[in-house]
Amino acid sequence: MESAQLTAAVVSIVNTLHIILQYVQNLQKQVRRRRQRDHNSDEDMDTDFSQSTGPGNLDIMVLIKTSDLDPSHNYLFGFHPHGILATGAFGNFCTEYTGFKELFPGFTPYLHILPVWFGCPFFRDYILGTGLVSASEKSLSHVLNNDRGGHIAVIVIGGAEESLDAYPGSLTLNILKRRGFIKMALKNGAHLVPVFSFGENELFKQVANPEGSWLRNLQERLRKTVGFTLPLFHARGIFQYSFGLMPYRKSIHTVVGKPITVKQNLKPTLEEIEQLHQTYLRELSKLFEEHKDKYGIPDHESLIFK
Repeated sequence: MESAQLTAAVVSIVNTLHIILQYVQNLQKQVRRRRQRDHNSDEDMDTDFSQSTGPGNLDIMVLIKTSDLDPSHNYLFGFHPHGILATGAFGNFCTEYTGFKELFPGFTPYLHILPVWFGCPFFRDYILGTGLVSASEKSLSHVLNNDRGGHIAVIVIGGAEESLDAYPGSLTLNILKRRGFIKMALKNGAHLVPVFSFGENELFKQVANPEGSWLRNLQERLRKTVGFTLPLFHARGIFQYSFGLMPYRKSIHTVVGKPITVKQNLKPTLEEIEQLHQTYLRELSKLFEEHKDKYGIPDHESLIFK
């Protein structure tokens, strides 16, 4: 790929992320205004809603906790699915729109992304300003080795490869060959937590790119060459709903599962890594099956691991 094409691709991604960031920030302002109105109404009615968190009736992006976490430990959250732009991961763990601090007091989340993005001038400063950190082994170890605990490393497990399968209704996860996060959890003694974001794949549509097609081959070649790929996606505009890069008005419900206890092992064997990997897959499937009915997924549909 020529440098001019690469630069144009990076600029396009920066502009899209900027639009989404503005969108999330506007939603945060709406939530704050709504909470203020609700607070005033609560005082008038002498009603206590102090335990409520998240966006309430807006129901655009919601973070659901299924189990308490111990702030004296560090955790590794496996986020699924990637979707087109991992919007749920960013909205839940890089902003306070869904009330992360209220749901998980004493914790600081760190969303890890590909190291290649930190080599892009200007874009690097932009993503650092939003709180994103590198997914390199050194960076992950730094986050997970906090002696006082309270750190959460969030990794979008499927990565760029999974984004190519991000179609509305898709339940395919690229995870069977991904064991690096398992090894990192073992080496650092970080408890594993599966996270599934219902609605993530519904935000955008993608140009058809079946495996073996010229478009898919081009996208795969780009991924292998520069470390990321570019799904050709579209959704709605700001003032019309037929075409644009703004996400569709679909709800995202991100469910944080129960932690899988991990004992530190500085030199895990392949068998130990595989055993924990299988445990993680079972817990992820269990989390999905327990909650899919609530978010409109038919009983006969299940996750597809590849």
